[in-house]
Amino acid sequence: MTEAVPATAIGFLGGGQLARMMAFEARRMGLRTFVLDPAPDAPAAQVADGAFHGPLDDVEAAESLAGACDVLTIDTELIPADLLVRLERIRPVRPGSAVLRRIQDRQEQRTFLDEHGLPHTRWAPLSSPEELAAAPSRVRFPAVLKTRRAGYDGKGQVKVERPADLAAAWETVGRVPCVVESFVRFQKEISVILVRALDGEVRFYPVAENEHRRHILHTTRAPAAIPAALAEQARALGARIAEALGHAGVMAVEMFVEDGRLLVNEIAPRVHNSGHYTYGGCVTSQFEQHVRAICGLPLGDTDLLRPTVMVNLLGDLWRRGTPRWQKVLAHPCAQLHLYGKGRALPGRKMGHVLLLDEDAERAMETADRIVRELEADAGG
Repeated sequence: MTEAVPATAIGFLGGGQLARMMAFEARRMGLRTFVLDPAPDAPAAQVADGAFHGPLDDVEAAESLAGACDVLTIDTELIPADLLVRLERIRPVRPGSAVLRRIQDRQEQRTFLDEHGLPHTRWAPLSSPEELAAAPSRVRFPAVLKTRRAGYDGKGQVKVERPADLAAAWETVGRVPCVVESFVRFQKEISVILVRALDGEVRFYPVAENEHRRHILHTTRAPAAIPAALAEQARALGARIAEALGHAGVMAVEMFVEDGRLLVNEIAPRVHNSGHYTYGGCVTSQFEQHVRAICGLPLGDTDLLRPTVMVNLLGDLWRRGTPRWQKVLAHPCAQLHLYGKGRALPGRKMGHVLLLDEDAERAMETADRIVRELEADAGG
């Protein structure tokens, strides 16, 4: 089902922080929101009009969610594509099963990029002893072994220095289906955050620049410190991907900048951590924009209000209890976003801070200072 609907209620498959922020924006616009999540106190369930509890592959619970809503969307691309096929018989699902099927499997995603002539690193499949033997002839080393499904924030990934180490690396991930990708010695990682409407209109947010620590996104700054021509190339690649997939809604495309050229790293067919800067930093947040797009409403303005930096707050900061948020809010340009997660674990994203400043470098310095102060309090 692809026609626009006069939606009054949105259903979220998954109740994490992304659904929470979409629900905030949807409710501000007068829409009702419902969530399916295994946890009764999931971040989005705390703010939604109603919640259904069950695993994200629970057909009965998902169909009950669909029955309460006009349109469905996702909080995570780990929702089984086969479940979305069933739900599409009941309500529009955006993004749909065809998009999820291509993106949630890294081998399918790499094959899609090859089919459309999109630039990305050399890669090889690894699901059998035969493919293990063939992989070294297809990729450069060092390389990265990645599980085909479910890996994120560095999980399910192993760096492999030499071809002789590949078999042992495959053993460490349990010999599950994987891909092997040539390691990219990139100078920058950037994110293209775009939105595609039901009628095919595409709008872009300013290209953002990311910094990772321990394989987890640490900061995003917008706009990225890259030449205008390169930013235009990045937007063009993002548009080609969204259009080839027939995507509806917000999409993030992470890219590496290597020696002045762009390589697509990963595609996320949803609102994304590297787009959090839009929630306060732009006229229309990525969360409101996704709601507009999936409901067939006119798209909003994507202009950046001021240079913006987003810094993630991980569970490590809670080692000695709740951080002293006064140290964040003492900075007048800082906006604190907490996700309502009950248990703080190392590496778990618990919230983020947004900093708007006419001077992007000063905003980065402020973000680093805030994190250092919070880490010192936590004994880090």
